[in-house]
Amino acid sequence: MTLATIELNPAAEARAVLIILHGLGADGTDFIPMCDALDLASHGPVRCVMPRAPERPVTINGGMRMRAWYDILGADLQQREDEAGLRESVRDVHALIAREVARGVPARRIVLAGFSQGCAVTLLAGLRYPERLAGLAGMSGYLPLAQTTAAEREGANHDVPIFLAHGRGDGVVPIARGEQSRDALQALGHVVEWHDYPMEHSVCMEEVQALDRWLQRAWA
Repeated sequence: MTLATIELNPAAEARAVLIILHGLGADGTDFIPMCDALDLASHGPVRCVMPRAPERPVTINGGMRMRAWYDILGADLQQREDEAGLRESVRDVHALIAREVARGVPARRIVLAGFSQGCAVTLLAGLRYPERLAGLAGMSGYLPLAQTTAAEREGANHDVPIFLAHGRGDGVVPIARGEQSRDALQALGHVVEWHDYPMEHSVCMEEVQALDRWLQRAWA
């Protein structure tokens, strides 16, 4: 395990885990308020795990070093992808999930979630995890390496619940990219719960409430 993490632990022994991957240039602490806003007590003792991406130079930002799950090579997120960086993050996230399993929470009680870059890694890593997860939740992101999904996804997660939400005015990851990802996943047979909101590249309270309802079903 190489990722540093920030954790919110319940008073009792955790029976479920929510792993949240932050976006480009952000930090795990960004999602502490969202964890506080979720009604996690109604789901039983839930541990929130917020890993910190490693620092790396990001091409689209002039090579500036920042926390990033992978490099952004240009504005076209589909044509120029940092495959090596993406796959490195998949390995790190898989190791993080395995650590939670070793701590006593089965994979079927673990939800992997993420925002923007974190959403991309959530979908990439979650569909390739060899044990069934409780669910995958992606906010304001997209499906990377989409052409490899059908061949590389694990049978254990062929029916994993997927939550996707997006802002209609998103100027960073246009909503059309999110819709394409939704459609690609549905074409592969995945059941996707989709939400869109009148916002930009951000998270709104209505989205958090919808995620909370979805988590209730994922952990049922």
